[in-house]
Amino acid sequence: MALEFPELRIVAGHIGYPWTAEMISLATKYPNVYIDTSAYTVRRYPAELVNYLRGHGRNKVLFGSNHPAWPASVCLAGLDSLELEPEAERLFLRENARGVFRLPEPGSGG
Repeated sequence: MALEFPELRIVAGHIGYPWTAEMISLATKYPNVYIDTSAYTVRRYPAELVNYLRGHGRNKVLFGSNHPAWPASVCLAGLDSLELEPEAERLFLRENARGVFRLPEPGSGG
């Protein structure tokens, strides 16, 4: 799908579990493939995803909660334990989703 439809943005939910390593490979290979963390709390993120998020995958992982069952505040408890650089944290929490979903800059009126 990613190869045949490069204009299609694909977001793999739930960290791609149980195929996290495969999802990381696909997100690395294809510019239009991303991974979100919905339905996971920070303490349950697989180490391979955290390493990817800290490194060359910082532009490919989007924060997701499982609202209303698990609000963002619950899913983000312990975020500091990931030891993300400020830039990686900003991308993860906001900017990657803005880019993938083509959301306007807050306050831009667009």
